[in-house]
Amino acid sequence: MEHLEMREIESTIEGILFASGEPVSVDRICVALEMDRATVELVLQKLADYYSYERRGIRLVRMDDTWQLCSAPEYADTIRKAFEIRKPAKLSQPALEVLTIIAYYQPTTRAYVDQIRGVDSSYTVSLLLERKLIEECGRLQVPGRPHLYRTTKAFLRAFHLNSLEDLPEMPGLEADGQLRLGDDGAVLTEPGEQ
Repeated sequence: MEHLEMREIESTIEGILFASGEPVSVDRICVALEMDRATVELVLQKLADYYSYERRGIRLVRMDDTWQLCSAPEYADTIRKAFEIRKPAKLSQPALEVLTIIAYYQPTTRAYVDQIRGVDSSYTVSLLLERKLIEECGRLQVPGRPHLYRTTKAFLRAFHLNSLEDLPEMPGLEADGQLRLGDDGAVLTEPGEQ
């Protein structure tokens, strides 16, 4: 009977961790199971050892005082291939333009994006916010206090970047971060080009 109870406790903890998809604190698991911390930590460690020893496709990882179910690193390439098959929703040309401006000039305001594009970008900014490719990161300290926007980790993942330093150099970008534009408004790509 005790063995069955332990199995039920393990299964319940697995269910909690799987349903969360995020790290879960030991205290939260203790409260949910109405169990003491030492027993819960013992069960968590037992599960972590089991997944690792049996070379399962998942691992139970401890991060400070939280635990999370993650995919096993040795299957990362195959898992990545499986998700690349799903075609992500494509971004429109205006969305790519707005995203590019925010990526290179972040943090920036929608007014600055509008100024560069020459059109209202409010719909496109809200779409990018909805897709979690950009996020609000404060307000500019000027009258009206407009929102500042920056790219997110989801942006980095979507474009296979480790950090913003991996962004390709923007053509026509001066050392001071300003675009060089010709008389017709086109971006100049060569120094001294007119």
